[in-house]
Amino acid sequence: MNEPQPEFDLAIVGGGLVGASLALSLAPLGLRIALLEAVAPGAGDQHPSFDERTTALANGTIRAFRTLGVWAGMEREAAPIRRIHVSEQGRFGTARIDAAEQGLEALGYVVPNRAIGAALWEGLSRQPAVRVLAPARVVGSDLADGCRDVHYEIAGESHSLRARLVVAADGIRSVVRDQSGIGAEHIEYEQAAITAVLVAQRFHDHVAYERFTADGPIAMLPLTDGRCGMVWTRKPVEVARLLALSDEDFLHEFQAAFGFRLGRFLRVGQRVAYNLTLSRAESHTAPRIAVVGAAAQGLHPIAGQGFNLGLRDAVSLAEVIADHRHAGLGDPGAAQVLQEYAAWRETDRRRIVQFTDGLVRIFATPLGVMRSLRSVGLLAFDIFPPAKSALARLSVGAAERVPRLARGVPLAGVR
Repeated sequence: MNEPQPEFDLAIVGGGLVGASLALSLAPLGLRIALLEAVAPGAGDQHPSFDERTTALANGTIRAFRTLGVWAGMEREAAPIRRIHVSEQGRFGTARIDAAEQGLEALGYVVPNRAIGAALWEGLSRQPAVRVLAPARVVGSDLADGCRDVHYEIAGESHSLRARLVVAADGIRSVVRDQSGIGAEHIEYEQAAITAVLVAQRFHDHVAYERFTADGPIAMLPLTDGRCGMVWTRKPVEVARLLALSDEDFLHEFQAAFGFRLGRFLRVGQRVAYNLTLSRAESHTAPRIAVVGAAAQGLHPIAGQGFNLGLRDAVSLAEVIADHRHAGLGDPGAAQVLQEYAAWRETDRRRIVQFTDGLVRIFATPLGVMRSLRSVGLLAFDIFPPAKSALARLSVGAAERVPRLARGVPLAGVR
């Protein structure tokens, strides 16, 4: 008996920021796409990716969103980063990067996750090629002849679909990745991040601050309406105490750690904490499986690279699939497609992980000699233009090949 033909060319498991971006990237290619998501459409406030945390979007990500037609939906809540200021508490060294000096309008934009998710899902609503199955809980997949069978539950009832390629976009504890046999390394940093929105006396002037302290790094990101988004990294044992403080006492402790570059902090919004882990999948692929986003790697937020790296996973995979379709090879799950995707993503991931993890470990070292070297290093960076240019280039990735969507070039057009 002949095997039934696949119902879909692709099944994307996970409709968070990366999974939704992938579906939008693939939609113009004439593919049959299923997007399986655990949270029902219209319940974005319940989605773990669409909370009130903010994300610093790199310039390559912005160009991709513009090309996909969704940037206008989030631009109103996007605050540009014109400058970056890096310092270490109690030390003399600082480093500054200025967008204008790099010939850029901005070094990136800070957008609430909620606004990003809403714009992506509004864009998906205009794509008839994408069939959304939600709320759907995927329990695994089986390799069949030339495809995979994906098993999922909706309202307690079991269902299956068949697709030539299954994409794991279901987060750091990916069921699809694990069930397909791809191992993952999880390294606990023994740190937790407290996030909140703050109001300060002084306007942030579109400066993003990265401040390293003995207790952990602090990121302060510019938001619209003059507000700031805070990410304060502390030891987990301290987090419960800080969350239990009154707003006044919390601001007092945070002020002592951050300093007075923004004057006094006047108000703090809801505080939320989450543990920090470095996660790396052993591979980006398995037979008829591709892994993207946090399912492929989860990073420390110290350099704001996590989502941007995951977005490049999505648009790179979409580009490889598009190129093979233009060449007359219509199977998105073919071994040749997956091999090219895996080879492309490995360099970018390795370099970004090394950069981010290296920052965490260098600034976590308490030794006096190392602290002095860090201060000298920050000063040297501040007066060495090539180093600043190299860091600014991270906004489009750390690999030699930059995805077309990250350059603003549509995939459905001329190569």
